[in-house]
Amino acid sequence: MSGLLLIAALTLCFAAVWQKYYADAIIAPFFRRGNWVVILIYTALTSLVFKAYGCTKFGYLKRSDLIYYQAIGVAVVNVITYFQVSAIGRHFMPVGPMLLLNLADWVLVGIWTLAVTQVYFRIFPARRLVIVYGSRQAAELVLKMSARVDKYMICESISCSVGLRRIADAIEGFDGVILCEMPAELRNDVLKYCCAHRIRTYLAPKISDILIRGGDELRLFDTPLILCRNDGLTLWQRVWKRGLDLCVSLLLLVLLSPLLLICAAAVKLEDGGEVFYRQKRLTRDGKVFDMLKFRSMIPDAEADGVAVLAADHDVRVTKTGAVLRRFRLDELPQLINILSGDMSLVGPRPERPEIAHEIEKTCPEFVCRLQVKAGLTGYAQVTGAYDTEPIDKLKMDLMYIEQYSFLRDLQILLMTLKTAVFPPKRNDAAYVKLPEHLFEEEQDDE
Repeated sequence: MSGLLLIAALTLCFAAVWQKYYADAIIAPFFRRGNWVVILIYTALTSLVFKAYGCTKFGYLKRSDLIYYQAIGVAVVNVITYFQVSAIGRHFMPVGPMLLLNLADWVLVGIWTLAVTQVYFRIFPARRLVIVYGSRQAAELVLKMSARVDKYMICESISCSVGLRRIADAIEGFDGVILCEMPAELRNDVLKYCCAHRIRTYLAPKISDILIRGGDELRLFDTPLILCRNDGLTLWQRVWKRGLDLCVSLLLLVLLSPLLLICAAAVKLEDGGEVFYRQKRLTRDGKVFDMLKFRSMIPDAEADGVAVLAADHDVRVTKTGAVLRRFRLDELPQLINILSGDMSLVGPRPERPEIAHEIEKTCPEFVCRLQVKAGLTGYAQVTGAYDTEPIDKLKMDLMYIEQYSFLRDLQILLMTLKTAVFPPKRNDAAYVKLPEHLFEEEQDDE
């Protein structure tokens, strides 16, 4: 409800600006219905962008993140709307009223978010949780969730080795339970117990869980079946996706051509080396292709032929390259790869064959991400942090594949704008200290 009220307030602000500055300034002013259509288009566009950025997830996202996303979302909506108004007026309309509208919107979303989140956390305080774990890896999840003490308070931990009875006793008195890294049979028993007793349950999914989520129900018999096709996208999904790739990549190449020329000139002028860097990467069905990037490292950075991942403050990165990497501009030449059909706008990031081979030694499921084309951006890139673990990135890639939709691609593309402006940082969990009493039982064993 708070999200709907915010969108309604933003719409009223635009309606006032439209009526005062633009409605009568266009060549052929609208009657009543035409004005209503313009305002409704603004409402629909705001709703779409806010949904893509999660701008109405009060109490779910951090307050600072929510304000960031809303500020970007409002700016995107108002820029698009300005060009729409100019198209209606058949010439560039005065930009001042839209700038004032944008400033007013920023003030509105800031005040609204601070007020709503304050009320939300008074009504819904942080939930007191107990975590049931099967390995020390669960500590990483505790760290991440402890970074949101406004929502989650992990008060106790218990090893799954104590059995169902003691787990059930430990859960009593808490608002919910987290199940992480547990044997499948015991996890199912605990989940059934929680369902029977209406206990809120947070589940760290396994790869198999994600694959099942993308399955289809079969109702041919009186015994329920779930069909997991495990073949990536359907034919029509690939057709729609390819159409989006062609339209958007061509449009971006035209619109960004001045920026591409500036980037190319900057790379060339710094050290006189090659402008583009070609690297072997993997795409759908394990096909190897040459991925293009603006060169951001010194020439012959890997002259020995050994693949080395870039590190923080890597001495091989040039000054121009550091700027290009900071704003993801080094990735823009991949629009050519998209036109050629080797990549898609959205999909798992393409990995180097030798690195993929090493990952598959410890994570055989890594090959599952090759069911779709590699992407310029992806769900893992716009959702994860800088140092998100490979297994978590894989899970997010599989979630994207199993629950693909045309609208989700549009949503990820909009979220990519936010990622370019505010690049992902290291996980906040790295700076959160674990409560001393957590995992004591496991530490004693060690």
